[in-house]
Amino acid sequence: MDGQQHWMVTLQGIFYPTLAAVGIPSNILTFLVFWKRNCLLSRSSAFYLMAIAAADTAVLVLIVVLELTLKYHVEQPYWSREPWCSLRDIFNYGAYNASTWLVVGLTVERFAAIRASGVRAWLCSPRCAARAIGAIVLLGHLCAVPYYWSNRSVYSERDRRWACVYSEHAGRPYVHTLVWFQTALVFVVPFVIIFVLNGLTLRLIAHSNRVRAASVAAVATVSAKTGPGAWKALHLLHPRRRKSVVLLVAVSMSFTLLSITRFVTQVVLRTTDFYTVDRDDYSLRVNIAADVGTMLSLSNAAINMLLHACTQPRFRREVAACVRLAFSRTSRPCAALTAGRRT
Repeated sequence: MDGQQHWMVTLQGIFYPTLAAVGIPSNILTFLVFWKRNCLLSRSSAFYLMAIAAADTAVLVLIVVLELTLKYHVEQPYWSREPWCSLRDIFNYGAYNASTWLVVGLTVERFAAIRASGVRAWLCSPRCAARAIGAIVLLGHLCAVPYYWSNRSVYSERDRRWACVYSEHAGRPYVHTLVWFQTALVFVVPFVIIFVLNGLTLRLIAHSNRVRAASVAAVATVSAKTGPGAWKALHLLHPRRRKSVVLLVAVSMSFTLLSITRFVTQVVLRTTDFYTVDRDDYSLRVNIAADVGTMLSLSNAAINMLLHACTQPRFRREVAACVRLAFSRTSRPCAALTAGRRT
């Protein structure tokens, strides 16, 4: 790299390897904790959270490490040549699509568990969750298959290097339709679903809190005459899914907040000079904003463990137990870990 490179290039060259170094181990640990330990969540929710951790790991490996990190640290990345130029975006967008829609799936599953009592028994079952996860991953990659015909590898005589660019043979309408479809798939539709269902969930919680406050006043009057039994009954009426709702809101809203900058900048680029602007020209503020949006959006793939730790005391305890177990000198670490498997 040239010593006069823009500060944005230097920042990304440091940020992406750091993001991968932090995110990949934390996602693996998160997956193992939900698989092996009991975090007091329903098994269907645990399946979704494990799938999100796995999909986020794929995003970090395929996009952050193999594409963006190599872009800033390797003169001639492998994906600048065929066949990887055509195949790269299938895997990259497939992983990103799966990661995004697994968050949507978790949002739908938790909303059904709280509100839709008629379908709760089968929609929130582990079997249904496993099938939904498989369908999301498969469809996410199928939606990325059209990218195979959108890119091609070209050799620049001026730069004396290969580059993977949009193919002129695909035609502007094809590429334009493809990028707008991808924008709707991972931003517009998920944002609408998440905001609507979270809004309805929070409204339901607010209503239940008002009902509970009225119940507390009523039970206080009854218990004065009948003893502490009424307080025990009220405790059983307390919402048992409060912690999972807090986790749901944290995961889904962090996804939307971290993705909104990339969504706005991509819309700006694609409705103005998307096909003519040099994305490496950092004298244009929109390019800086777009790259910052990409950095924030990809941070989603590395922060879920932090969200779990901030919202779930039991998760923090289980992580601490796993870390102590990993560094202990006991002769049977694997047996001890298996003993904590959720039943």
